[in-house]
Amino acid sequence: MTRELLFSVSSRDCKWDYFRGTGKGGQKRNKTSSAVRCTHEASGSVGRSDDTRSQHKNKVIAFKRMAETENFKKWHRIQVARRMGMIQQAEEAVERSLQARNLLVEGKIKGKWAPIA
Repeated sequence: MTRELLFSVSSRDCKWDYFRGTGKGGQKRNKTSSAVRCTHEASGSVGRSDDTRSQHKNKVIAFKRMAETENFKKWHRIQVARRMGMIQQAEEAVERSLQARNLLVEGKIKGKWAPIA
């Protein structure tokens, strides 16, 4: 069984914000914009990092945190299912089960449940 790349997510797919970090760190931290926020707009996932003094390291950490969020994982599962045609199969199965011959419609008539034609 061979694996095939369905799609990829890169830093180009994200919106990047750079700002000054908070907390301890002194003058260097107050003057440089080393904190990073990574927003994947398609899924709405956000990763943020101000762990290190390096903007480049924080960028990598923020991207990893964004990819580990529950929103991103849900979006990823949906995209994989869509690319593999599984969503269409699920929709067809729902349509088959909702056909009139598979449904029983009941209503309350004189206080008791009875089938409605």
